[in-house]
Amino acid sequence: MAKRGAAKRPSVTDVAKQAGVSVGTVSNVLNRPDSVAPATRAKVEQAISTLRFVRNASARQLRSGEISTVGAVVLDIANPFFTEMARGIEDRLAQDDHTLMLCSSDENPSREARFLRLFEEHGVRGVIATPSNGSLDGLLALRERGIEVVLLDHTSPDPDVGSVAVDDVGGAGLAIEHLLSLGHTRFAFLNGPLTLRQCVDRREGVIATLTAHGLDPAEALTEINLDALNATTADAAVRRLLAEDGPRPTAMFCANDFTALGALRALRDSGVSIPEEMAVVGYDDVIFASMLTTPLTSVRQPMHTLGWTAADMLLTESGTDAARQVEFEPELVVRASSTSGQ
Repeated sequence: MAKRGAAKRPSVTDVAKQAGVSVGTVSNVLNRPDSVAPATRAKVEQAISTLRFVRNASARQLRSGEISTVGAVVLDIANPFFTEMARGIEDRLAQDDHTLMLCSSDENPSREARFLRLFEEHGVRGVIATPSNGSLDGLLALRERGIEVVLLDHTSPDPDVGSVAVDDVGGAGLAIEHLLSLGHTRFAFLNGPLTLRQCVDRREGVIATLTAHGLDPAEALTEINLDALNATTADAAVRRLLAEDGPRPTAMFCANDFTALGALRALRDSGVSIPEEMAVVGYDDVIFASMLTTPLTSVRQPMHTLGWTAADMLLTESGTDAARQVEFEPELVVRASSTSGQ
Protein backbone atom coordinates (compact mmCIF):
# COMPACT_ATOMS: atom_id res chain seq x y z
CA MET A 1 0.00 0.00 0.00
CA ALA A 2 1.47 3.35 -0.99
CA LYS A 3 2.25 5.70 1.85
CA ARG A 4 0.14 8.78 1.79
CA GLY A 5 2.15 11.99 2.05
CA ALA A 6 1.10 15.42 3.21
CA ALA A 7 -0.53 17.65 0.61
CA LYS A 8 1.81 20.19 -0.91
CA ARG A 9 1.29 23.70 0.43
CA PRO A 10 0.23 26.09 -2.38
CA SER A 11 2.86 28.70 -3.20
CA VAL A 12 2.74 32.23 -4.58
CA THR A 13 3.79 30.72 -7.92
CA ASP A 14 0.78 28.38 -7.83
CA VAL A 15 -1.53 31.33 -7.19
CA ALA A 16 0.01 33.30 -10.07
CA LYS A 17 -0.44 30.34 -12.43
CA GLN A 18 -4.03 29.81 -11.33
CA ALA A 19 -4.88 33.50 -11.81
CA GLY A 20 -2.92 33.90 -15.03
CA VAL A 21 -0.80 36.74 -13.67
CA SER A 22 2.82 37.27 -12.64
CA VAL A 23 4.27 36.41 -9.24
CA GLY A 24 4.90 40.13 -8.76
CA THR A 25 1.21 40.87 -9.21
CA VAL A 26 0.30 38.29 -6.55
CA SER A 27 2.84 39.87 -4.22
CA ASN A 28 1.28 43.28 -4.82
CA VAL A 29 -2.19 41.93 -4.02
CA LEU A 30 -0.88 40.47 -0.76
CA ASN A 31 1.12 43.51 0.32
CA ARG A 32 -0.15 46.54 -1.63
CA PRO A 33 -3.66 45.65 -2.84
CA ASP A 34 -4.56 49.26 -3.69
CA SER A 35 -1.84 49.27 -6.35
CA VAL A 36 -3.57 46.50 -8.36
CA ALA A 37 -6.49 47.06 -10.73
CA PRO A 38 -9.78 45.80 -9.20
CA ALA A 39 -10.40 43.21 -11.93
CA THR A 40 -6.89 41.75 -11.61
CA ARG A 41 -7.10 41.81 -7.82
CA ALA A 42 -10.39 39.91 -7.96
CA LYS A 43 -8.78 37.16 -10.11
CA VAL A 44 -5.90 36.78 -7.67
CA GLU A 45 -8.21 36.71 -4.66
CA GLN A 46 -10.31 34.04 -6.35
CA ALA A 47 -7.18 31.95 -7.00
CA ILE A 48 -6.14 32.35 -3.36
CA SER A 49 -9.56 31.13 -2.24
CA THR A 50 -9.62 28.21 -4.69
CA LEU A 51 -6.15 26.99 -3.72
CA ARG A 52 -6.65 27.80 -0.03
CA PHE A 53 -3.35 29.64 -0.13
CA VAL A 54 -1.90 30.91 3.17
CA ARG A 55 1.22 33.06 3.09
CA ASN A 56 4.32 31.68 4.81
CA ALA A 57 4.98 34.16 7.61
CA SER A 58 8.35 32.64 8.51
CA ALA A 59 9.68 33.02 5.00
CA ARG A 60 8.33 36.53 4.80
CA GLN A 61 10.05 37.47 8.06
CA LEU A 62 13.35 36.06 6.80
CA ARG A 63 13.12 38.14 3.63
CA SER A 64 12.08 41.36 5.34
CA GLY A 65 14.17 40.99 8.49
CA GLU A 66 11.07 41.85 10.57
CA ILE A 67 10.37 39.40 13.39
CA SER A 68 6.77 39.22 14.62
CA THR A 69 7.00 36.60 17.38
CA VAL A 70 7.60 37.35 21.05
CA GLY A 71 8.52 34.73 23.63
CA ALA A 72 7.17 34.76 27.18
CA VAL A 73 8.08 32.47 30.07
CA VAL A 74 6.09 32.62 33.32
CA LEU A 75 6.23 30.58 36.51
CA ASP A 76 3.05 28.52 36.10
CA ILE A 77 0.56 28.72 33.23
CA ALA A 78 -1.93 26.70 35.30
CA ASN A 79 -2.19 29.62 37.74
CA PRO A 80 -4.94 32.05 36.55
CA PHE A 81 -2.72 34.95 37.63
CA PHE A 82 -0.22 34.13 34.89
CA THR A 83 -2.94 33.16 32.42
CA GLU A 84 -4.53 36.60 32.75
CA MET A 85 -1.15 38.33 32.39
CA ALA A 86 -0.49 36.24 29.26
CA ARG A 87 -3.81 37.40 27.86
CA GLY A 88 -2.73 40.99 28.41
CA ILE A 89 0.51 40.29 26.53
CA GLU A 90 -1.37 38.65 23.69
CA ASP A 91 -3.92 41.46 23.40
CA ARG A 92 -1.18 44.07 23.03
CA LEU A 93 0.87 41.99 20.59
CA ALA A 94 -2.21 41.39 18.42
CA GLN A 95 -2.55 45.14 17.89
CA ASP A 96 0.75 45.04 15.97
CA ASP A 97 0.09 41.66 14.31
CA HIS A 98 2.60 39.88 16.55
CA THR A 99 2.18 36.39 17.94
CA LEU A 100 3.02 35.00 21.38
CA MET A 101 5.10 31.92 22.16
CA LEU A 102 4.17 31.12 25.79
CA CYS A 103 6.00 28.71 28.13
CA SER A 104 5.90 27.81 31.83
CA SER A 105 9.10 27.38 33.84
CA ASP A 106 7.33 25.66 36.76
CA GLU A 107 9.69 27.69 38.98
CA ASN A 108 12.54 25.55 37.61
CA PRO A 109 15.69 27.48 36.50
CA SER A 110 16.84 24.65 34.21
CA ARG A 111 13.48 24.52 32.47
CA GLU A 112 13.53 28.31 32.11
CA ALA A 113 17.02 28.19 30.56
CA ARG A 114 15.86 25.60 28.03
CA PHE A 115 12.95 27.79 26.93
CA LEU A 116 15.18 30.85 26.63
CA ARG A 117 17.47 28.84 24.36
CA LEU A 118 14.50 27.76 22.23
CA PHE A 119 13.29 31.35 21.97
CA GLU A 120 16.69 32.40 20.68
CA GLU A 121 16.78 29.51 18.20
CA HIS A 122 13.38 30.57 16.88
CA GLY A 123 14.63 34.12 16.42
CA VAL A 124 12.00 35.89 18.53
CA ARG A 125 11.84 39.67 18.51
CA GLY A 126 12.06 39.82 22.30
CA VAL A 127 11.37 37.97 25.53
CA ILE A 128 9.02 38.79 28.40
CA ALA A 129 9.91 36.77 31.50
CA THR A 130 9.07 36.18 35.13
CA PRO A 131 12.42 34.84 36.42
CA SER A 132 12.25 31.53 38.27
CA ASN A 133 15.03 32.41 40.71
CA GLY A 134 17.11 35.36 41.81
CA SER A 135 19.49 35.19 38.86
CA LEU A 136 18.92 37.14 35.65
CA ASP A 137 22.08 35.82 33.97
CA GLY A 138 20.27 33.94 31.20
CA LEU A 139 18.03 36.90 30.35
CA LEU A 140 20.91 39.36 30.40
CA ALA A 141 22.89 37.05 28.11
CA LEU A 142 20.00 37.14 25.62
CA ARG A 143 20.01 40.92 25.73
CA GLU A 144 23.74 41.04 25.05
CA ARG A 145 23.08 38.98 21.92
CA GLY A 146 20.53 41.48 20.63
CA ILE A 147 17.23 40.09 21.97
CA GLU A 148 15.33 42.64 24.02
CA VAL A 149 14.07 41.57 27.44
CA VAL A 150 11.30 42.89 29.70
CA LEU A 151 10.81 41.51 33.21
CA LEU A 152 7.23 40.67 34.15
CA ASP A 153 5.99 40.72 37.76
CA HIS A 154 9.57 41.37 38.76
CA THR A 155 11.51 44.53 39.50
CA SER A 156 14.70 45.13 37.54
CA PRO A 157 18.08 45.48 39.25
CA ASP A 158 19.55 46.66 35.94
CA PRO A 159 18.65 50.19 34.74
CA ASP A 160 19.01 49.02 31.14
CA VAL A 161 16.34 46.30 31.48
CA GLY A 162 12.68 47.31 31.54
CA SER A 163 10.32 45.80 34.10
CA VAL A 164 6.67 45.74 35.07
CA ALA A 165 5.75 44.81 38.63
CA VAL A 166 3.50 45.47 41.62
CA ASP A 167 4.51 46.83 45.02
CA ASP A 168 4.47 43.48 46.82
CA VAL A 169 5.90 44.90 50.04
CA GLY A 170 2.96 47.28 50.20
CA GLY A 171 0.52 44.58 49.10
CA ALA A 172 1.50 42.27 51.95
CA GLY A 173 1.22 45.23 54.29
CA LEU A 174 -2.39 45.75 53.18
CA ALA A 175 -3.22 42.15 54.06
CA ILE A 176 -1.66 42.28 57.53
CA GLU A 177 -3.12 45.73 58.30
CA HIS A 178 -6.56 44.32 57.49
CA LEU A 179 -6.11 41.32 59.78
CA LEU A 180 -4.72 43.48 62.57
CA SER A 181 -7.75 45.76 62.30
CA LEU A 182 -9.93 42.72 62.99
CA GLY A 183 -8.10 42.10 66.25
CA HIS A 184 -5.81 39.23 65.24
CA THR A 185 -2.42 38.94 66.94
CA ARG A 186 -1.26 35.43 65.93
CA PHE A 187 -0.62 34.87 62.24
CA ALA A 188 0.35 32.08 59.88
CA PHE A 189 2.11 33.10 56.66
CA LEU A 190 2.13 30.58 53.81
CA ASN A 191 4.99 31.80 51.65
CA GLY A 192 6.89 30.25 48.77
CA PRO A 193 10.59 29.76 47.97
CA LEU A 194 12.71 32.75 48.91
CA THR A 195 14.46 32.44 45.56
CA LEU A 196 11.36 34.19 44.15
CA ARG A 197 11.46 37.97 44.37
CA GLN A 198 7.71 38.12 45.05
CA CYS A 199 8.05 35.89 48.11
CA VAL A 200 10.95 37.92 49.49
CA ASP A 201 9.04 41.19 49.08
CA ARG A 202 5.81 39.86 50.58
CA ARG A 203 7.73 38.53 53.57
CA GLU A 204 9.33 41.95 54.03
CA GLY A 205 5.89 43.56 54.00
CA VAL A 206 4.52 41.12 56.60
CA ILE A 207 7.42 41.59 59.02
CA ALA A 208 7.56 45.37 58.60
CA THR A 209 3.84 45.75 59.27
CA LEU A 210 3.84 43.54 62.35
CA THR A 211 6.86 45.40 63.71
CA ALA A 212 5.27 48.78 63.03
CA HIS A 213 2.32 47.71 65.18
CA GLY A 214 4.53 46.72 68.09
CA LEU A 215 4.41 42.97 67.55
CA ASP A 216 7.47 40.76 67.59
CA PRO A 217 7.37 38.65 64.38
CA ALA A 218 9.27 35.87 66.16
CA GLU A 219 6.31 35.50 68.51
CA ALA A 220 3.33 36.64 66.44
CA LEU A 221 4.18 34.93 63.16
CA THR A 222 4.37 31.30 62.07
CA GLU A 223 6.01 31.34 58.64
CA ILE A 224 5.79 28.30 56.40
CA ASN A 225 7.91 28.30 53.24
CA LEU A 226 6.38 26.03 50.63
CA ASP A 227 8.46 24.35 47.92
CA ALA A 228 5.93 25.54 45.33
CA LEU A 229 3.07 28.04 45.38
CA ASN A 230 0.16 25.71 44.69
CA ALA A 231 -2.92 24.29 46.40
CA THR A 232 -1.47 20.82 47.03
CA THR A 233 1.57 21.98 48.99
CA ALA A 234 -0.51 24.51 50.93
CA ASP A 235 -3.16 21.91 51.83
CA ALA A 236 -0.50 19.58 53.28
CA ALA A 237 1.24 22.40 55.16
CA VAL A 238 -1.96 23.61 56.80
CA ARG A 239 -2.87 20.09 57.91
CA ARG A 240 0.54 19.81 59.57
CA LEU A 241 0.09 23.19 61.22
CA LEU A 242 -3.30 22.22 62.64
CA ALA A 243 -1.84 19.00 64.07
CA GLU A 244 0.77 20.86 66.13
CA ASP A 245 0.37 21.52 69.84
CA GLY A 246 0.28 24.99 71.35
CA PRO A 247 -1.62 28.20 70.57
CA ARG A 248 -2.96 28.19 67.04
CA PRO A 249 -2.83 31.24 64.75
CA THR A 250 -6.21 32.87 64.17
CA ALA A 251 -5.34 34.50 60.84
CA MET A 252 -3.58 33.24 57.76
CA PHE A 253 -1.99 35.20 54.93
CA CYS A 254 -1.19 33.21 51.78
CA ALA A 255 1.40 34.36 49.24
CA ASN A 256 -1.01 33.72 46.37
CA ASP A 257 -4.60 32.61 45.80
CA PHE A 258 -3.58 29.09 44.77
CA THR A 259 -2.05 28.51 48.21
CA ALA A 260 -5.13 30.10 49.80
CA LEU A 261 -7.31 27.62 47.90
CA GLY A 262 -5.39 24.71 49.41
CA ALA A 263 -5.47 26.31 52.85
CA LEU A 264 -9.25 26.77 52.74
CA ARG A 265 -9.70 23.14 51.76
CA ALA A 266 -7.53 21.89 54.63
CA LEU A 267 -9.29 24.15 57.14
CA ARG A 268 -12.76 23.01 56.06
CA ASP A 269 -11.77 19.34 56.08
CA SER A 270 -10.37 19.80 59.61
CA GLY A 271 -13.54 21.43 60.90
CA VAL A 272 -12.02 24.89 61.36
CA SER A 273 -14.64 27.59 60.79
CA ILE A 274 -13.75 30.45 58.44
CA PRO A 275 -13.37 33.28 59.40
CA GLU A 276 -14.49 32.72 63.02
CA GLU A 277 -11.59 30.43 63.96
CA MET A 278 -9.24 31.28 61.08
CA ALA A 279 -9.38 34.34 58.87
CA VAL A 280 -7.74 33.81 55.46
CA VAL A 281 -6.33 36.37 53.00
CA GLY A 282 -4.85 35.51 49.61
CA TYR A 283 -2.89 37.44 47.01
CA ASP A 284 -3.59 38.17 43.30
CA ASP A 285 -7.43 38.14 43.31
CA VAL A 286 -7.67 35.66 40.46
CA ILE A 287 -10.99 34.91 38.83
CA PHE A 288 -12.03 32.11 41.20
CA ALA A 289 -11.42 34.12 44.40
CA SER A 290 -14.93 35.59 44.46
CA MET A 291 -16.58 32.30 43.37
CA LEU A 292 -15.50 30.04 46.23
CA THR A 293 -17.97 28.68 48.78
CA THR A 294 -16.34 31.13 51.18
CA PRO A 295 -15.34 34.05 48.90
CA LEU A 296 -11.68 34.88 49.41
CA THR A 297 -10.32 38.19 50.65
CA SER A 298 -7.36 38.92 48.42
CA VAL A 299 -4.79 41.55 47.46
CA ARG A 300 -5.68 42.43 43.88
CA GLN A 301 -3.02 42.84 41.21
CA PRO A 302 -3.83 44.38 37.78
CA MET A 303 -2.99 41.15 35.96
CA HIS A 304 -4.11 42.00 32.43
CA THR A 305 -2.56 45.48 32.70
CA LEU A 306 0.76 44.00 33.83
CA GLY A 307 0.95 41.80 30.72
CA TRP A 308 -0.30 44.51 28.35
CA THR A 309 2.22 47.03 29.68
CA ALA A 310 5.13 44.59 29.42
CA ALA A 311 4.29 43.83 25.78
CA ASP A 312 3.82 47.51 24.95
CA MET A 313 7.19 48.30 26.51
CA LEU A 314 8.86 45.58 24.42
CA LEU A 315 7.26 46.74 21.16
CA THR A 316 7.62 50.48 21.58
CA GLU A 317 10.73 50.99 23.71
CA SER A 318 13.15 48.33 22.48
CA GLY A 319 16.53 49.81 21.67
CA THR A 320 15.90 53.10 23.46
CA ASP A 321 18.48 54.50 25.83
CA ALA A 322 16.41 54.51 29.03
CA ALA A 323 14.44 51.42 30.10
CA ARG A 324 11.42 52.01 32.30
CA GLN A 325 10.67 50.26 35.58
CA VAL A 326 6.90 50.44 36.04
CA GLU A 327 5.39 49.60 39.43
CA PHE A 328 1.64 49.38 40.04
CA GLU A 329 -0.12 49.69 43.40
CA PRO A 330 -2.20 46.72 44.62
CA GLU A 331 -5.54 46.98 46.41
CA LEU A 332 -7.25 44.88 49.06
CA VAL A 333 -10.59 43.26 48.19
CA VAL A 334 -12.38 42.19 51.39
CA ARG A 335 -14.67 39.16 51.29
CA ALA A 336 -16.12 36.55 53.65
CA SER A 337 -12.93 34.55 54.28
CA SER A 338 -11.64 37.24 56.65
CA THR A 339 -14.75 38.87 58.09
CA SER A 340 -18.22 37.46 58.62
CA GLY A 341 -19.61 40.94 57.99
CA GLN A 342 -19.01 40.53 54.23
